[in-house]
Amino acid sequence: MQEHYSVKIDSFEGPLDLLLHLINRLEIDIYDIPVAEITEQYLLYIHAMKELQLDIASEYLVMAATLLAIKSKMLLPKQEEELVEGEMEIEYEEDPREELMMRLIEYRKYKEAAEDLKVLEEERSQLFTKPPSDLSEFAKDVNMDRSLDVNLYDMLSAFQKLLRRKKLQKPLSTRIARQEIPIERRMEEIISELKGFKGRKKFSELFPYHDKNHVVVTFLAILELMKNNLILIEQQNNFSDIFISSLERS
Repeated sequence: MQEHYSVKIDSFEGPLDLLLHLINRLEIDIYDIPVAEITEQYLLYIHAMKELQLDIASEYLVMAATLLAIKSKMLLPKQEEELVEGEMEIEYEEDPREELMMRLIEYRKYKEAAEDLKVLEEERSQLFTKPPSDLSEFAKDVNMDRSLDVNLYDMLSAFQKLLRRKKLQKPLSTRIARQEIPIERRMEEIISELKGFKGRKKFSELFPYHDKNHVVVTFLAILELMKNNLILIEQQNNFSDIFISSLERS
């Protein structure tokens, strides 16, 4: 019973792989293979395998015979031009290397594709997955500590609620002395109030007065403090109360 060998010598996985290696090493144009040179180099590898007493698969020997046959055809004189009914006609003769060239080009495509897949495999091997874990026992703690990102739209919504709640009630006195409050001063007052409280305050608690000017200035001061990262805005859930605390150390 004849044994079948899967031969891989010097990283060559077959005669086409060996030929492609020789073409790359000798910097040969795959579309214009010098058959004599490539055949000589190929046979040197075959002889080296024999000297090392390595088993040579029959496909290597078949390729050697193919190369010698192509070399012989290339040595034959080219067919001369013939005159047909007074016109010159060159009879087309197929290039003996064409079949081998097409096989090598196709093999190179598959080889490059295999190398690309190998790179993807190595990249994928760096990723590790695990079955999903049951985190229900931590759900309560997560909900208590989770704070949503609060943006300008959330602040405007809270401001609208504040206005509806206060309804900008008229002061007891009908005579109002207009007093301009600089935003910078109101910012300092808010920071001082938050530091003195040493904790979080509700958004609405920073609006102790019903005067519209004071309410607007306070809101603008809070937005400026947000912009300068001087206060922390927290909201546990959507549409819930907004809490404010100072980021400055006392």
